Amino acid sequence: MKFSDEAQANAAFRNWRESGSHFTFKGQRIFFQQAGKGRPLLLVHGFPTASWDWIYIWNELASRYHVIAPDMLGFGWSPKPQKHAYTMVEQADLHETLLSHLGITDVAILCHDYGVSVVQEMLARYESSLAIGEIQLQLHAICFLNGGLFPEMHQPRMTQKLLISPAGALVSRLMSRRSFGRGFSEVFGPDTQPSETELDRFWELVAHNQGSRIAHLLIRYMDERRLHRSRWVQPLQTSHVPIRLVNGNLDPVSGRHLSDYYRRRVPNPDIVNLPNIGHYPQVEDPDAVLQAVLPFFARHYPTRVAETADLTT
Repeated sequence: MKFSDEAQANAAFRNWRESGSHFTFKGQRIFFQQAGKGRPLLLVHGFPTASWDWIYIWNELASRYHVIAPDMLGFGWSPKPQKHAYTMVEQADLHETLLSHLGITDVAILCHDYGVSVVQEMLARYESSLAIGEIQLQLHAICFLNGGLFPEMHQPRMTQKLLISPAGALVSRLMSRRSFGRGFSEVFGPDTQPSETELDRFWELVAHNQGSRIAHLLIRYMDERRLHRSRWVQPLQTSHVPIRLVNGNLDPVSGRHLSDYYRRRVPNPDIVNLPNIGHYPQVEDPDAVLQAVLPFFARHYPTRVAETADLTT
């Protein structure tokens, strides 16, 4: 549910940070949020934002599950070392460390954008552990929101191309609230554009602790996707873990072209297309996302709390 006014949004944003918890990963104090009871549901955010991305669907998910959402290293209110080789493989380690910290060995996952690739690494590890009979973390179901599942279908924006170029460090230093807002809004649907208040909050998450200055380091995920393509794509085609793709069609980065490609490459694909939505479905149309993900998890990862009767598809 979106906020009724700016004051309510600002209060919720402050509370999100003030009520968060921390755990230690490689000597860094990592921020995370958790709420609810029951079976664990891990939420993995995208680039360049943070766990706050989930705020509009948070309460509904927490009414059914124990939801957990960290800010990855380099994002949001977690540390942002200026000299660090950021990788999605390391971010997978971070999530597994958090789950271990919480004593969780069984989980379902909802992920978006950059987080999609992090979870692809987690799924690849799970499949390897199954093969040798040494399961550390049981994955029950995965729901992907718009992300680069197939690197050959990823269509980066101009800012992303500049960040990964030799001029990337300069582009990072020159990034401002204005340039961020302009570029960020381009990946939203034309009828679901972020408000200025939303953009302010997203920019605060990016800019906190000079985070905008490491954008050229974080963007290396595009190279990493190509490097690990075989390892990350094969489980999509062979895993017995239930997977659903919920995809905003109007996303210029990973929109309808990605879901069409997924349909051709993945046996018996489970896809929910959102026709008028862009790259951030959980922000643009949170109700549509809930209608897509709750029945999926109810079927494959039922809670100990009765499911809402009308969520049956």
